[in-house]
Amino acid sequence: MPTPSSLSPSAGDLTRSLAASLRSVTTGAPVPREEAIGLFRRHLARFQASVREEFEAHRLHGASAAKQLALHTDGMIRTLVDFTLDCALADAIGPGARHLAVAATGGYGRGMLAPFSDIDLLFLTQEEPSADISLVVEYILYFLWDLGLKVGHATRSIPQCIAEAEADTTVRTTLLDARLLAGDDALFAMFEARYIVACVEAGAARFITDKRKERTARHHRFGDSPYLVEPNVKEGRGGLRDLQTLYWMCRYTFGTRHVADLLSPGFGALGLLTEQEAKRARRSWNFLWSVRLHLHYISGRAEERLTFDVQPVVGARMGYTRHGRQVGVERFMRHYFLTVREVMRLTHVLEPAVMRQALGAAANAPQADGTMRDAGFTVLDGQILPARGTAFDDEPIQMMRLLELARARKLPIHPLAMHELIRWERRAASLRGDPEASRIFLELLCGSPPDRAGRAARGETREDAGDEAPSFHATAQDRRQGNAYWLHILNETGIMGRLLPDWSRIVGQMQFDTYHVFTVDEHTIEAIRILGRIEHGAMADEIPLAYDLARNLQSRRALYVAVLLHDIAKGRGGDHSELGSEIALGVCPEMGLSGEETETVSWLVLHHLLLSQTAFQRDIDDPKTILDLADTIQSPERLRLLLLLTIVDMRAVSPRVWNAWKATLLHELYMRVAEVLEGGLATTERDIRVSRAKEAVAAILEEDGASREETDHFLGLGYGSYWLSFDQETHARHARLIRESEARDALLTVETQPLPARGVTEVTIYAADHPGLFSHIAGALAIAGASIVDARIHTLINGMALDTFWIQDGGGEAFEEPQQLARLSALIEQTLSGRLDIGKEIACVGRMRYGRRMRAIHVPPRVVIDNRASNTHTVIEINGRDRPGLLHDVTRAISEHKLQIASAHITTYGVRAVDVFYVKDLFGLKIMDEKRLTEIREALLQGLREAEEAASGEAGPPLETLIA
Repeated sequence: MPTPSSLSPSAGDLTRSLAASLRSVTTGAPVPREEAIGLFRRHLARFQASVREEFEAHRLHGASAAKQLALHTDGMIRTLVDFTLDCALADAIGPGARHLAVAATGGYGRGMLAPFSDIDLLFLTQEEPSADISLVVEYILYFLWDLGLKVGHATRSIPQCIAEAEADTTVRTTLLDARLLAGDDALFAMFEARYIVACVEAGAARFITDKRKERTARHHRFGDSPYLVEPNVKEGRGGLRDLQTLYWMCRYTFGTRHVADLLSPGFGALGLLTEQEAKRARRSWNFLWSVRLHLHYISGRAEERLTFDVQPVVGARMGYTRHGRQVGVERFMRHYFLTVREVMRLTHVLEPAVMRQALGAAANAPQADGTMRDAGFTVLDGQILPARGTAFDDEPIQMMRLLELARARKLPIHPLAMHELIRWERRAASLRGDPEASRIFLELLCGSPPDRAGRAARGETREDAGDEAPSFHATAQDRRQGNAYWLHILNETGIMGRLLPDWSRIVGQMQFDTYHVFTVDEHTIEAIRILGRIEHGAMADEIPLAYDLARNLQSRRALYVAVLLHDIAKGRGGDHSELGSEIALGVCPEMGLSGEETETVSWLVLHHLLLSQTAFQRDIDDPKTILDLADTIQSPERLRLLLLLTIVDMRAVSPRVWNAWKATLLHELYMRVAEVLEGGLATTERDIRVSRAKEAVAAILEEDGASREETDHFLGLGYGSYWLSFDQETHARHARLIRESEARDALLTVETQPLPARGVTEVTIYAADHPGLFSHIAGALAIAGASIVDARIHTLINGMALDTFWIQDGGGEAFEEPQQLARLSALIEQTLSGRLDIGKEIACVGRMRYGRRMRAIHVPPRVVIDNRASNTHTVIEINGRDRPGLLHDVTRAISEHKLQIASAHITTYGVRAVDVFYVKDLFGLKIMDEKRLTEIREALLQGLREAEEAASGEAGPPLETLIA
């Protein structure tokens, strides 16, 4: 274990040096306050620099460095108390001021301190503080504040401490770790004695119940999942606070004094942890403390969140470098997530044992029946565990049978059983290909199919549905219920990785981007949870189309396995869809799937991004888009399965990723492809569809009272693509807009229509067409803070442009407020009239958009030009960093190359934007000249590179500076 360098001054040496300096060398009199502050400040800087140097030179690990900081701080505060009583205030206070004890509480009381954490102090008095004691406390606090330290403090008598602890569990927890620093020893000993008696009288049950509730609320506040890609090291699930909560529970129940006691070999005497488990817990404790200290030192403040911008820095400082295809930051974060999994394992094993000691045996707990006993299991305190004589080492299949029985009987798994599952998880490797193990695994994965008729007969609602976890998790997060609960058990015990070796490669695997909020394994389990809820109707209001499709599933097992495997090849380099498809061909037969199911799973994994990429990055009004898609999918059942996989995959990324607009696009795409696959109206019958669209709008306009001449005029304005791009109600609205605009001889007409059900606001602009019109409008919308998610550009035969933009605000919602809509219209008018400097305004917006955290994500610029995706247009796909004005800059560059934009499809994945444009040349033709295509590609690429370099330049000091 690292130890302090012999060259570093000890805490005692530094404290003695400080104490000696506080008296004048010549007279021996105490130094003035300002001079004393200077001495303390130099002392503080010296010991902080000493600990930091030892830590960053890897001679101290995180926990040891935190102890050293606390030790040095102890000496400084003792010296300050002595200086206050004996020197600074010696002539101003009486002897009663010495009936004061100064104690460390909270984390500092446990003898550990992070570099920029608060110093928590208790000023303990016998009774209400006298004027002299108040003067001493005030002097000490102001002195510490003048040193620039953050101090949490309380001044209480012993009765007040007892009363406050009784009323507030947080105070009780804080005082649990109280440690005398200076002052009246007898007073503090009296406090300890009375406090221990009060705790014993209060009992452990209430304290543990309160701590569990507090932890649940904290987990919910910090994101619930331990696998968030920007975790909170201190407060997040699986972080330091969870280990401290275990310590507090044990401290209250068993009397352990420090965290070291909890994790030391001696703690094994209680029979709750093996030495191997305690050793892993110690490693986790030290690792998390090291990460926390690096965060503080890098940030220069009490920063606990491991954000994208600091992850590479912390990883590099801790020695994580590139290994094969995996970069250092991903290796570091994987170690972090495996560490928090270890903390959760420790919680699974230790906490129930503490609860049993504190709360006693469960009342009215179910008992084992003959079937369970014959299978080799029993029930203790209402929790299932292996019976005496059942050994997972000898019979690894019993691990799967335990989970099967727990699920069937809705029984919690006893901590001793969890202990055994974790201990013997490596034996699960022998179960690969075992028919019984495969059957149980598939049942755990898929859950029970919905019994809708039975639920209706029992009067249950859709919200009652689901293959729920045992009742002991009834208060836990919804994420850990249903079939996903059992996958969490398999994953956290390590059994999943043994059954599926490829799975072990994605455990803790993060993707260094701002789109995915979970690690790959957690994202996959979340997708399975959502699929189960969709199938049972629990999300019917949120995703009605998915619920309708799930009611008629013919390939249920194949779909669940496809969801399980869809990202199984992430992090290996290459196309993870293709690699995952190949893995599925080998894994599915081992899991007991038939040849047909295996082929379906492999196909779904291969194409699991097909619908989302088409819906959000292609023109679904282009007939070739639909025909190509139908050609690939070929069957209505595959289309249903693929859409369900697409929905759960997107929804599992983050609730913010899925929105009404994306649901609308996917629904529209599904209906058009289904129409072709089911032999309905073929998309190639373009003229027939145009005629029907015109007939429908003519009937509406006639009902509105439009004259025949007005109707014929409107019907003659649009080309065929216009009539296929909108529904009949929108056509009628456009007709009214154009009629009113022409009646007023208006040069510009802007109409805004919020569509909250679709999560967008539709902005329609009727103006004289000219090069750069799209770019100017895009600039105005960027200044307004709007994100364009889709656009249709139509030039009519009268030379006017009818452009439609669908936009969202920063939260992914529609613009609805009247003042917002008025500002949108005003900015568009000012921009098109030349009264607004677009470049200047966008620059102002851009500076406020992203900080260092977002700029830390590298987005390689990429431009792809495709002449096969459409029969009538050249498709330009642009990948780059999302920023205000990106669309304005790109479309201006496209216009400068004399290209006409017919439609634009805008998608963002975190900070990465994918903008797709359907373009033609000035003659209305596809661009076929390779030389010109190369010039266009290079010009767009150069613009993206310059923007990326500018963003990197604004990101602050380079990583090398922070690492050093």
